[in-house]
Amino acid sequence: MSTHPQYMGTPRYGLTRFRDLFTHRQISALTTLSLLVGEARDRLLADSVAELDRTETRLADGGSGPAAYADAVATYLAFAVDRSASTLCTVARWTAARQQTVTAFARQAIQMTWDYPEVNPFGGAAGDFGVSVSGVIEAFEGLGGLPAVVRQLDVSKAEAGGSSPLVSTDPPYYDNVPYADLSDFFYVWLRRSLRGIWPALLATLLTPKSEELVADVQRHGSRERAGEFFESGMTTAFARLGQLADPNLPLAVFYAFKQAEDDDDGLASSFSTGWETMLEGLLRAGLTIDGTWPMRSELANRMRSQGSNALASSIVLVCRPRKSDAGVTTRKDLVASLKREMPEALRTLQHGNIAPVDLAQSSIGPGMAIFSRYAKVLEPDGSSMRVRTALALINQVLDELLAEQEGEFDADTRWAIAWYEQFGLSEAAYGTAETLSKAKDTSVAGVVEAGIVAASRGRVRLLARDQYSSGWDPAKDRRIPVWEATQRLVHILLTDGEGAAGDLLARLGGLGETARDLAYRMYHVAERKGWTDEARAYNALVVAWTDLARGAEAARVAQPAQETLGLE
Repeated sequence: MSTHPQYMGTPRYGLTRFRDLFTHRQISALTTLSLLVGEARDRLLADSVAELDRTETRLADGGSGPAAYADAVATYLAFAVDRSASTLCTVARWTAARQQTVTAFARQAIQMTWDYPEVNPFGGAAGDFGVSVSGVIEAFEGLGGLPAVVRQLDVSKAEAGGSSPLVSTDPPYYDNVPYADLSDFFYVWLRRSLRGIWPALLATLLTPKSEELVADVQRHGSRERAGEFFESGMTTAFARLGQLADPNLPLAVFYAFKQAEDDDDGLASSFSTGWETMLEGLLRAGLTIDGTWPMRSELANRMRSQGSNALASSIVLVCRPRKSDAGVTTRKDLVASLKREMPEALRTLQHGNIAPVDLAQSSIGPGMAIFSRYAKVLEPDGSSMRVRTALALINQVLDELLAEQEGEFDADTRWAIAWYEQFGLSEAAYGTAETLSKAKDTSVAGVVEAGIVAASRGRVRLLARDQYSSGWDPAKDRRIPVWEATQRLVHILLTDGEGAAGDLLARLGGLGETARDLAYRMYHVAERKGWTDEARAYNALVVAWTDLARGAEAARVAQPAQETLGLE
């Protein structure tokens, strides 16, 4: 097994070979199933209406007769053995929610597990060979009878076929996940079952590693060499895709890589190397970003999402060849274009309920569409602007736009945002609060009256969400800051669920949409401060917004006479 420390957990505990991941009983079962794949092929061929023809062309050589058909069925059966292996192993896990064993690959890693379930491979549950066969069948039935051809190609060497293809790709994510290392788990079983059917494909003991497009320091010896390998490979790949693709059709790139990453000092940077190198590859290949949109592509119940601010969306970049007459601009004009065009894009994203955790990377698209429309963007010293600099400028403009949205909020809320940014929920001196209140056109007494602040003995602090008064009726409250509405919505969502939060949203009326805008702003603040729980709470409100709005509408229909609170 590979010993990659980030993705291969078991070698550190002495489990260094793939056979170490299985009990003797599991190895016996899986080995028997692998041998039966070959016997099933022979039986299928023997039962064929055609007489055995030992010279008939096999599937690997392009055949389509009985022998090739038997090869195909054997291949699918080998897939089913692989599916069983991912559950019939000592790194599988038990899920209490479904009361069953689940695959070892809850995330892209082979993790060390200290206890594990072992199931009967004929017990009718996960890991059962019959269940695995059914899963393979369902995958093909999902094609709806449409013909499909799958080929494994190196894109840098791909040749154009009879017609130019429509290209849609999810490219590698810099140093994230060396999939070749993980695929060996399945490869060793496929090779045992299918080596005689696919001799060229399964010639090596393990999968090839050196050409996989991933910036893996383990393989290349240093971060610099790994980065150079990845960047040159991405440029070559995109250049070739641009040549092969139909010029009348867009080239779509799906990317779900969190925009910020940790620097060496542990602080979050304003860009990620993954985004930078992917975009560099696109631009060097002569492509421009013609449009972008976020697509909800990640399941909320995946392990990566449990109790984290993991991304929920992929960003789809629609690319086309850059125009031959693309002009040159300056840094100053680029920033002016970003400030002029990005507000509408940001508002569109927010109205589409894009999760706050996805907002920063979603904003890359509109920003890079502006940057990439030019052949070159010149720095003050005459040098060409790098993608890294463009990403930093896009983030800077995003920060400014989110800050400018504070103009929509009432004075009490603007004071609360500024106080939160400086002190969080901690106490500070009354004099500091009073000075800030004058700058925000309110008063300490006013924010106390509004019910969002506690002040005593010369100290002031924002109230935590769980300290707000219970039994609150917005119709009877004469002073409701957007801050209070947002905090109450978040609190009731987290404690009582979407139904209760939807009822409150119905009673807030027009104030609700402004509360959602504040949640975007506060997520951004909390993430920058490293307040993970706070960021998660604001993200949860926006992610649930569509369901809350649906519940609010149902509540309004059920009580048509109920008055709602509008913005004054």
